[in-house]
Amino acid sequence: MNYSMIFYIIGWILNVEAALMIPSVIVAILYGEASGMAIVASLFICLLLGLPLVRKQPQNKILYARDGAVTVALSWIIMSLTGALPFVFSGAIPNIIDAIFETVSGFTTTGASILSSVEVLPNCILFWRSFTHWIGGMGVLVFLLCLLPMTGGGYHMNLMKAESPGPSVNKLVPKVQSTAKILYGLYIALSVLEFVLLLAGKMPVFDALCTTFGTAGTGGFGIKNSSIGGYSLYIQGIVTLFMILFGINFNVYFLLYMKKPREAFRCEEARWYLGIIAVSTLVIAVFIRGYYPSFGLALHHSAFQVGSIITTTGFATADFDLWPSVPKTILVLLMFCGACAGSTGGGIKVSRIVLLARTVKREFSLNIHPNMVKKINFEGRPVDHETIRSVTVFLATYVLIFAGSVFLITFDNLDLITNFTSVAATLNNIGPGLSLVGPTQNFSLFSDFSKIVLIFDMLAGRLELYPLLLLFVRDTWKRF
Repeated sequence: MNYSMIFYIIGWILNVEAALMIPSVIVAILYGEASGMAIVASLFICLLLGLPLVRKQPQNKILYARDGAVTVALSWIIMSLTGALPFVFSGAIPNIIDAIFETVSGFTTTGASILSSVEVLPNCILFWRSFTHWIGGMGVLVFLLCLLPMTGGGYHMNLMKAESPGPSVNKLVPKVQSTAKILYGLYIALSVLEFVLLLAGKMPVFDALCTTFGTAGTGGFGIKNSSIGGYSLYIQGIVTLFMILFGINFNVYFLLYMKKPREAFRCEEARWYLGIIAVSTLVIAVFIRGYYPSFGLALHHSAFQVGSIITTTGFATADFDLWPSVPKTILVLLMFCGACAGSTGGGIKVSRIVLLARTVKREFSLNIHPNMVKKINFEGRPVDHETIRSVTVFLATYVLIFAGSVFLITFDNLDLITNFTSVAATLNNIGPGLSLVGPTQNFSLFSDFSKIVLIFDMLAGRLELYPLLLLFVRDTWKRF
């Protein structure tokens, strides 16, 4: 374990987090809000902790897979703890567990909240709350890789693999640092485009910024108690479009950027993802037709909720907890499905779902024809056994964590639908669930113990389980 390099990177994470608090301080100055001093104090604490750790660069810069996983997990935990300070110092969320819950929900782009009303918060705190989505969407370590050539010999990849969502992460170009720059360039370009289109719909600048942060990171923190429901149909349509766009594998955008449209359109995962959205939207619209004056309006709200749930964004234009059983069931299933690998969305991921389905199909075929040799293909290529094993183990680990979490929070004596969808909403980084944690409710009803369980779920879901779980394995900390 390369402890010196791990602490060095954590130091830079804290310094970068301090820098990322500056825009919120500027917002406080523009609006003349005293709460800005809480953010300034938090900023200095980050620097106080971070600067000593980066004073001297370690001689051994190599990070192996284990080191990368531990670095990512510890970075996200420490970043969340320090990111909660503005909420506590400003008095917006005085309870430290609640503040950490809100911050982890922000950075992991979950969007679950303990706040009953967000409109009472100062603008600078609202800005920081939404900005955590944008920071966490692509990943702060990916951002750090854009800036610092910290390791040599390709070991950047162990950081990127541990932080980036999906069953596999590949370099777009030979240098990982260049890949990180391309990813963030695409991320920023899409964010700017959405911001401009929201402004074109006469959305206030502050609202457009915060909404863009929530959409780009597929987070879902709203700055209105009605989430996106109070805005025009045009604005809701733009948000729907960009939620779906940010849920697509960024490799597709890279191929389009490189003027390879044929390769981009051959992306099998993206086709499955868009197909699931189209079918789900149409079916739900049929079932909720009676709730709206026209089928077009029903289709509009259906598309928004489907896009919000499958991309794990969590914005809402309607209380879908009041919809019939079939639409609610479809939305719950979409919670588990999630978006594409290599996107800012959460969930199990479409690629894993497809691979699991094809693995099951192959097992059926082998039971009928034991001597048959049948390869599983995906994206036009055969999938190796290691990838199939990884996907299967991921699902088994996911089920165990899910079942354990549901059991642990049952001690709060809430109903099964609330408990089940709370874990589904946090482990899949979605935000709203059903019943007592529906789109018009919040997570404040849980005990501090249950909130800690859900905090763990949010971090585990965002980091694809393994980096966080490795912290609890004794051999992880041994020096080899």
